[in-house]
Amino acid sequence: MRSIALVITLVCSPFVYSQLNIIPQPASVIMGNGSYIIPVNVRIESATTAAAGPNSKNEFDKSSEFLLSYLAEYYQSWRNASTQDLPPARSRILLGFDKSKNTQPGSYTLEVTNEGIDITGHDEEGVFYGIQTLIQLLPPHLSNNTIQIPYVTIKDHPRFAYRGLHLDVGRHFMPVDFIKKYIDLIAYHKLNYFHWHLTEDQGWRIEIKKYPTLTQVGAWRNGTIIGRYPGRGNDNKKHGGFYTQEQIKDIVKYAADRYITIVPEIEMPGHSSAAIASYPSLSCFPEEPTIKYFPKVCKWSGDSTGKQVQQTWGIFSDVFCAGKEETFKFLENVIDEVAALFPGKFIHVGGDECPKANWKRCPNCQKRMKDNKLKDEHELQSYFIQRIEKYINGKGKTLIGWDEILEGGLAPNAIVMSWRGEDGGIAAAKEKHNVIMTPDKYVYYNYSQAENEDSLTIGGYLPLEMAYNYEPVPQALSEEQSKYVLGAQANMWTEYTNNTKIVEYMLFPRLSALSELLWTPKEKKSWNDFEKKLPMQLKRYELWKTNYSRAYYDLKATVIPSENFDGVLWKLETKNPSATIKTVTHFANRPYELKFAEGNDYTAPIPVKSTQLVAAISMVNGKAISNPISQNILFNKATGKKISLVTQPSDTYKGDGAFTLINGIQNEKGLAQRKDFLGFSGTDCEAVIDLGKEEKIRSVIVHTFSEPGSWIHRPLTMEVFVSGDGTNFSSVGLTDDFIESRAKTGNGTMKVEFTMTHPARYVKVVVKNWGEIPQGNPGAGSKAWLFVDEIEIN
Repeated sequence: MRSIALVITLVCSPFVYSQLNIIPQPASVIMGNGSYIIPVNVRIESATTAAAGPNSKNEFDKSSEFLLSYLAEYYQSWRNASTQDLPPARSRILLGFDKSKNTQPGSYTLEVTNEGIDITGHDEEGVFYGIQTLIQLLPPHLSNNTIQIPYVTIKDHPRFAYRGLHLDVGRHFMPVDFIKKYIDLIAYHKLNYFHWHLTEDQGWRIEIKKYPTLTQVGAWRNGTIIGRYPGRGNDNKKHGGFYTQEQIKDIVKYAADRYITIVPEIEMPGHSSAAIASYPSLSCFPEEPTIKYFPKVCKWSGDSTGKQVQQTWGIFSDVFCAGKEETFKFLENVIDEVAALFPGKFIHVGGDECPKANWKRCPNCQKRMKDNKLKDEHELQSYFIQRIEKYINGKGKTLIGWDEILEGGLAPNAIVMSWRGEDGGIAAAKEKHNVIMTPDKYVYYNYSQAENEDSLTIGGYLPLEMAYNYEPVPQALSEEQSKYVLGAQANMWTEYTNNTKIVEYMLFPRLSALSELLWTPKEKKSWNDFEKKLPMQLKRYELWKTNYSRAYYDLKATVIPSENFDGVLWKLETKNPSATIKTVTHFANRPYELKFAEGNDYTAPIPVKSTQLVAAISMVNGKAISNPISQNILFNKATGKKISLVTQPSDTYKGDGAFTLINGIQNEKGLAQRKDFLGFSGTDCEAVIDLGKEEKIRSVIVHTFSEPGSWIHRPLTMEVFVSGDGTNFSSVGLTDDFIESRAKTGNGTMKVEFTMTHPARYVKVVVKNWGEIPQGNPGAGSKAWLFVDEIEIN
């Protein structure tokens, strides 16, 4: 009999941990009475090799070694493996196959009894997933000389075949050691695909032996913008790196040993600046320097002649030339080497965000269109993708692309990754194409987790509960069409994620939510149960020495109307039922120190009727368990009054509804405090404020925001109307003057000031959106965002 002996000294408190804390939640859990004490000498045995003989191959070596490594890494009680003396029959973990119990690929049964631990699987992957569940039965912290786990029978299987996590190493390079840790984190959560985004405008990260300049030149940029686009300058630091083919082979094996398939992504035809910097002839216009395509609002570093690797974020018109045969030969040669390195069946080609401006003025591209009877540049992109797909299929691989590959006609065998919402995935599934759902609203983990985010992020807001409650199969699909949804994936883009600790912070705990929505049967998912399991999961992150966001436990502060609209109420909420909330208040223009220990216990929303600072913290046993929060509530004639909106804001940026605009909170930190804003996509903001009685007004100020890199543009105009009856309004002023704040955060104001006061009870403010993003800006032609955070009436 072949076996692997564990000689371990595990320490645990007598309390049996983790009985109900398995993430993702299994399909079936039946608790027994009692617990199994894992002995210090325990063996991992294979039922199949025991039956076949001592020299038989052990199919479970990968699972066994993973468990042994985990124990050695995190319990610091490992002793060298030994096969000298067999322990008693109860001192074993038995691994085997049983397809009668486990009928689906990836399914397993885990049984803990007084005889030991048995894990059977439908296949090797199933046994490996059983090992992950066993790991979650172990306590995250040990304190005695024994470890015990509950008697339990778990039957489990994955819901989706494709359970993926993505990492962008093009914008910021990540070291090999971290890539391996990333793969381990994927494995712990029973995911099975790692989408490795290897090329970008800002860097080429994979060694291609036929084209050495790709890593000699394309892997390095001379600087990076500082802060959020367009940046506060350039750091003037060379950044880059790449993975050699030997390193990639090692990483591919590392992933395969954890039953994870790597999906390499080579971007085309857009996001190709790094490749073009290496081989300029791949551009439609090799003689045009990269600086021509570089936004004038950003700061360049170093040599600006010729083709260069990009130093800022966004979308650039210098893309692979679709009219040159040289382009296709280059990409085919790259695919040859990529296909040889990655044994999985998928190659991702991007296909997203490819501007057509250069193709429209390129003689070679126009000739290609004429020769192939293509009516526009969208069909040219379709030609490009379909030609590449045919080559990839010839390698025995399947092409994956972002949902833009639908434009102009979908390649015959392509799989669509739907990121711009679900529409692309729905359209592809209805055409009987396989789909992987990855809509940014629910699975872009570069979006902020907190409403008031201290870290620099790209924008958006994706709290844990919203991430958990995503359903990958759209309601618009029939049962038959739903079969084309292979699964879903979360994406980690790294424009503002420049080190591994930040990557971890952005991932967790949302990755745990992802694992449950992809693995757990739909009817078994429960947000309330997941919340209860979260504290134990956070302890596991700490065991793994993995950073995570504590945003889930942040105090939630909301400013709400008072009953008589004669002020506001400051409402506080905490997720921790045992916490005490301490509050302090300070009036304007007085020095203060936040001494929470001397503050008041929060019992009900706090009335605020004049300008003051309010602050709070949550405490347990006199110790703070959250970051303090504070808000300056600034009063004017509009604060706390009745307000209505003609056009409602986007669900993505809806703040606390219309009251957000007159709650006394003026945004000072841009998108880091996104809850302060109402966001309107392509539409105007039109608000009517009832002051309660006739007031004399001399000015109206709208607090707004501009960040073109995030598609958010300053208002086109702001106009003020007044009325005595709320029906008949007269215009009293209009301005197109936007005054940016000195802090350069993107915040700004538009002000209509009157030469004489106007009596009015009702004030209507119309803030005009640009509608479409102007040419020359990121996202040109798409709907412009308008952000408004406060209306001030004086």
